[in-house]
Amino acid sequence: MGLPPRLGDVRLIAVDGPSGAGKTRFADRLAAALGDAPVVHTDDLLNGWDDQFTFWTRLEEFVLTPLRRGEAAVYQRYDWDEQDFSGQHLMIEPRTAVLLEGVSAARREIRPELTFAVFVDAPPELRWERAISRDGDDSVAYRKYLGRWRAAEDRHFATDETAAYADLIVDGATGRWAR
Repeated sequence: MGLPPRLGDVRLIAVDGPSGAGKTRFADRLAAALGDAPVVHTDDLLNGWDDQFTFWTRLEEFVLTPLRRGEAAVYQRYDWDEQDFSGQHLMIEPRTAVLLEGVSAARREIRPELTFAVFVDAPPELRWERAISRDGDDSVAYRKYLGRWRAAEDRHFATDETAAYADLIVDGATGRWAR
């Protein structure tokens, strides 16, 4: 990758977009193409459903600041079943490229330090079906959380203008890309 690093010596690549669009799949494929670049999933740093956008302080403290200094990032994954940070401990070594994947990964605050930003999107119906299938929960309670989550995403993306600032737009339904 010939683009310059902007997060210390790390080329931080954000893969952003709404839930169910195909961000994780795209990020995994891109990471493999970049020689198994590490991927930080923002969902691992959320403190449950109500932390959709306020998790950023944890990301900054445990991931971005250490990588900026050339140090390993170490954090504990959120356990969605236990509803606490009792999940696996993860370590991300500062590499030539590190991917940050998840809703708001390319938000305004981090753009100056991003080497590259990708926005993955797909039709709303397909994203809904994928989220229900992925999480294996078709309950009324889950649908309520997911509906609230998606409404908040829509507001965030409109206000943040995330897609307008992306270097690459990917159609998560077909895999086609533009820009």
